[in-house]
This record gives sequence, structure tokens and C-alpha cells, in this order.
Amino acid sequence: MELKQILTDIARAIVDTPDAVNVVENIDGDNVELILTVAEDDTGMVIGRHGKIAKAIRQIMKAAANTCGKHVTVEIK
Repeated sequence: MELKQILTDIARAIVDTPDAVNVVENIDGDNVELILTVAEDDTGMVIGRHGKIAKAIRQIMKAAANTCGKHVTVEIK
């Protein structure tokens, strides 16, 4: 399962400028760090009110990573 592609698809579905979505993946053994970058105007849409959307994205990514036996962290810039 490609965690980077899953996060990219989720982010592109949320934002107004899907072409500006970029995900950088850093792998260290079973630990995967995903850094999500979106257009400046779309940052609020990805974070949501009080961080609810960001929290939901992180929960989905953790569930997806569990199926692979990996540990994932998602950073939004």
C-alpha cells in the first residue's frame, strides 16, 4: 500500500488547487514521515476548524499504515 499516494489523493480531494499538493516521504525502517505541502490559500482547508480535518487525516493515515505494519507521522506545512 502506497501511503504517499493515499495522502496525496485525500489532500487533492479537499483543496481548491489540487495541482499544488506535494507530499514528501521520509522512510526510516518501519517509521514513515509524510510532509504535506499545499498552496498557501488551501492551508486552512487542510487543517480545518480547530485542526479537526488535520486530525482526521492523521487518523486515516495511521489506520492505513497499520495494515502495512508501519508507523506514520503526517506534518502539514
